Amino acid sequence: MNPVLEYLSARGFGDRYIDLSTSSATVAEAAAALHCAPAQIAKTLSFLVEDQPVLILAAGDAKVDNHKYKGFFHCKAMMCPRERLEELVGFAAGGVCPFACKDGVKVYLDASLQRFSIIYPAGGNSHSAVKLSVAELQTLTGCSAFIDVCKLPTAAAGVAP
Repeated sequence: MNPVLEYLSARGFGDRYIDLSTSSATVAEAAAALHCAPAQIAKTLSFLVEDQPVLILAAGDAKVDNHKYKGFFHCKAMMCPRERLEELVGFAAGGVCPFACKDGVKVYLDASLQRFSIIYPAGGNSHSAVKLSVAELQTLTGCSAFIDVCKLPTAAAGVAP
């Protein structure tokens, strides 16, 4: 069985897994496949902090703010090398998600997600997603608090779909 589907099923969320017939590897592709706003895609950003992988889930329209990132993690933002994602996190680029990751991978949720009632993180490959509320995502990832390391486009900052 798919490790992400197995993870979700064991926690009562298996029915939220969506197997797509088209690519969901990018925010734009995922939004088109799911018929939602790109901002509702919970993109997973992969960083290295002291050589350890860290995942930050952020709204599809958010971008990492280097000043905020450094203030929280006390280091410069350094993305995980694309060719090492599977080794470090357990998933290849285009399908990195916060479920069933390799041991030791820390997962954080950015405050940019809190604008939405429903969001769609990846499901572990480039043709899947998971439909969740932000509270459900928080429960499934075990994140105790949201962090604020991203910035929104000016037009989207005050808009809640």
